Amino acid sequence: MKLEQSVCGLKEPLVFWLWSNMAGSPDANRLAGLRNVEDIDFETKDARVLRGYKLKATDGNGQLTAPGGYLLIMQGNAILADQIIGDFAAFASSGLDVYAYDYRGYGRSGGRPRLKAIISDYVELLAALDARDYAQHFVYAMSFGGIVLLDGFDLHGRLDRLIVDSSPGRLSDYGCPSAYDPVNHLPADCSQCLFITGAKDRVVTGSMSRALVDTARQRGAAVLHDAQFGHPFMDHDLSIHRRRLQVIENYLLHNREP
Repeated sequence: MKLEQSVCGLKEPLVFWLWSNMAGSPDANRLAGLRNVEDIDFETKDARVLRGYKLKATDGNGQLTAPGGYLLIMQGNAILADQIIGDFAAFASSGLDVYAYDYRGYGRSGGRPRLKAIISDYVELLAALDARDYAQHFVYAMSFGGIVLLDGFDLHGRLDRLIVDSSPGRLSDYGCPSAYDPVNHLPADCSQCLFITGAKDRVVTGSMSRALVDTARQRGAAVLHDAQFGHPFMDHDLSIHRRRLQVIENYLLHNREP
């Protein structure tokens, strides 16, 4: 069965066309000032090439070092890798290799963007990362990225810690099969998971994320509902964005729950 078929009805191609256009065009100038950044690519099993960036692990003196693990960033559906990877430089400085790819059909990546195909891409990407000699395996998935991560979770290897930030629990409310509802793919043990929601999020509201977050909490997940948070990378104040990044850093790097 072809990966690039629609599974959510006739609207799926139009919705992805709108989202990928909202993401805009790639711009390497956004990487200006970033040290130890590498242009990377990954070929999928159906011969599509995904392109992205890797921030190489460094030590406390800013020198390249053997990485202690990886962080894979899975962004929202209207964001490109070059727009956000610089915000995660602190993780590279803490000894992690940091990866971010444009979704299939977005930015510099080939293929047609479709839900089934993008889920498959990240099953492959995570399998490839897990096959390397990394001691720690971290994922930060926001909005659409959380959907992609959880919908393929049954096929992922064990992650040491993961964060799902502002993702809806159900796609069946929008015409997709219930098999693609993220809430149906939560692991039985969510004790290594943090779920974040924001009271000021107008993209994924509390009612949209409630089933996912409540089920995850019942299975042992840490949950942060912040009164000031909006949607990831859409917070109205830079200080709030920085506080969100600090929460992510504290959980993944220092094992501190919010």
